[in-house]
This record gives sequence, C-alpha cells and structure tokens, in this order.
Amino acid sequence: MQIRRTYTTGVAVATLLSLATPGVTAAQTSDSATRFVQVATGYRLVPNITYLRAGGLDLKLDVYQARGGNDTKPTLVYIHGGGWTNGSKESSALSILPYLEMGWSVVNVEYRMADVAHAPAAVEDCRCALRWVYRNAEQYNFDVNRIVVSGNSAGGHLSLTTGMVTASAGLDRQCPGDRRRSWSTGNTSTEELKVAAIINWYGITDVVGLMHGPPGTSGNFTEAWLGSSLDRGVVAERVSPLTYVRSDLPPILTIHGDADSIVPHDHAVRLHAALEAAGVPNELMTIAGGGHGGFSAADNLRIYDTIRAFLATHHMD
Repeated sequence: MQIRRTYTTGVAVATLLSLATPGVTAAQTSDSATRFVQVATGYRLVPNITYLRAGGLDLKLDVYQARGGNDTKPTLVYIHGGGWTNGSKESSALSILPYLEMGWSVVNVEYRMADVAHAPAAVEDCRCALRWVYRNAEQYNFDVNRIVVSGNSAGGHLSLTTGMVTASAGLDRQCPGDRRRSWSTGNTSTEELKVAAIINWYGITDVVGLMHGPPGTSGNFTEAWLGSSLDRGVVAERVSPLTYVRSDLPPILTIHGDADSIVPHDHAVRLHAALEAAGVPNELMTIAGGGHGGFSAADNLRIYDTIRAFLATHHMD
C-alpha cells in the first residue's frame, strides 16, 4: 500500500518515504534534501554540558540550538532508553531529527545507569536536567512554557516521571538551583518544574508490576535498577508513573505496540485508563502487531503525523 504524507524530517524521514513508497518522486527527494540542508546548516550543537554532579560523576547533556534570532523556541527534552542499564544520548541522536526540522530546540540527556546508581537515581537526574533547562532558558532561548519531554522504553518511563512527579515526592532535592551548589551557574531558579506535554514511546508505567512480571519482560532490567534493598517495593512505587496520575497533568501521548514482549502493552492501556479517569488530555496510539520499537516505515510515518497533530492540538506546533 502506498503511503503519502505532507512533510519530511530530513534524512531520517526521507529514508522512511523511500521505504514506504518505492515510487517516490524526484521532487520529494529534492524537498527532503532541502530540509536536510536547512537542519544541517541552521543548527549549532553544544555538546557535553554538565548539568549535575552526582555520585562523583559529571552528568552531561547536549543542546541543539537554531542559529540566529533571539526568539524563544519550543524545546524537546529527549531521554534515551536502554532498560536503565545501557544506552547513551549519542546513540539516540537521530530520534530528535523531526523536532529539528520543526525548528525546535532540543536537549538530549544522559543519566546514571543501574551499575552506577540504583533507583531512583535516573529519575532524580532527569528531573535535574529539566531544572537545568529552566535555569538556562534565557541563554539558549528555551520557551519554558513549551517544553515537551519524550523518550523510548526506559526513556519513555523517565519522560513520564520527569513530567509527572510532584515536588512533594522529594526527587528534585539534589538539583542545582534548589540548593546553591558552588559549581552551579549564577542562575539558581527554583520555579516549580512543569512541562507542556509528554510523548511516551512504549515506556514502563508500573515499575511495581514489572518487578513481578513474567520472564522475558523487562523484569531483569528492573531487578538490576531496583537492586536488592529491603525497601525496593517502596522505591518501585515511588518511581512508577501510575503513582502520580492526577487531574493537573500535562497532555500525554503514548505510542505502544500491542505485541511488545519487553514492556507489555497493558502498561499503556492502564495509563490511558487512569488518565481518562482523572480527566487528563491524552491519547494512546496502538501499533497493531508492533513490538518493542522497531516499527515499520509506514508506522513511523503515521506516528509522526500523530505527534504533529497532537502538538498542534495543544498549541505547541
């Protein structure tokens, strides 16, 4: 079946178009090349900025910022996946291409892995990365009223906790700006951390349930992240997005395959039901036959159409 869409996302979506539509025209290819050049020449990368020192480590993030102009930009905070045990911000860099094509700023975040620090460290780190965005909004022209956080798998889980956790949970206490660390920059903003929307790609929503899940799911990763402390069940609940469902959450879009053998599709269904009950604007996009990512070109085209429509609906296009 031929798939037609009205936008591209540089090289990544040019490739998707060619896969989905073998008869892609020269005009479409030219348009893709033009958009790629606009992204490649229109952005600067500021890599490996230390946003937090924790456990003796300097935790880094990369900023992709449009060249020229002083107007504030919608900003994507992207968090990579890897079961809280592996992965890197660099390995996920291609995932941000659609947002660069839209002219957004992007903050690509690393965090502590399980072999360095058990839960809730990764959640704390990502909350502190969001704090860094607030503290440095003026310097990088981030629009703090249009911050979208996104990630896949464990990064989907961390995007949810980054946008859903309450200040009363105490997971922000180590962030520079909350405490005046000597190495911190001069801006010590302590505004309440909020995001405008969350785009969750097949993320874990119930860490407690996954901890007791059947073999073959992310249970092994979960065990590694939670460790063997006696209060691991309490920690699991503390880092579960379902714990924080309430009526004042930002809009949430969840993308999940119904044949996912790593993070069961039920995680997305239960989150959707809880958000609906709480009156939170949200969408669940189920990919029929989809596994744990690795979606087809046609599915990815539909997904990005849905993402752009979701962002437009909530005034973030």
